[in-house]
Amino acid sequence: MTDDHTAGTGQDEATLGRIETEVAMLLRLGEATRRATGTAEHRVLDRAAYVILRHLAGAGPQNVSALATKLNLDGSTVTRQVSAMQRDGLIARAPDPADGRGTVISPTPAGLQRMAAVRAARTRLYGDILAAWSPDDRESLAHLLHRLNEALESRTRRR
Repeated sequence: MTDDHTAGTGQDEATLGRIETEVAMLLRLGEATRRATGTAEHRVLDRAAYVILRHLAGAGPQNVSALATKLNLDGSTVTRQVSAMQRDGLIARAPDPADGRGTVISPTPAGLQRMAAVRAARTRLYGDILAAWSPDDRESLAHLLHRLNEALESRTRRR
């Protein structure tokens, strides 16, 4: 079943193929660039810890199940990551106010500090990479990436 947005014309198929290729390259080059140009700030957190801390900093304390759902990960995977982060002093566990049998996790001040260092380093990196782009082009990129992420997130929630 197709609609106007997914109808497969030859040009549409070619465009979608280019998008697929560019997203694949973005993922590969984004990680390679981070590793190659990574300063000490980039290495203070692994990618999983960074994503978890960014989410918790914005959304507030959450139980592992809610965090796993939001990040589209298996609960056992998040539990392992959270346990390692707790050992490293990056997150803390507290009783869940909605369910006294459960716990919620939240970032510690050390976790927030390390996340902020990584975020600042990444922001500087992308500032350098996109220095020749106009402010309007950077804004357009940010807007389109946000739309892409929303569409991807919506797709994962439906499955």
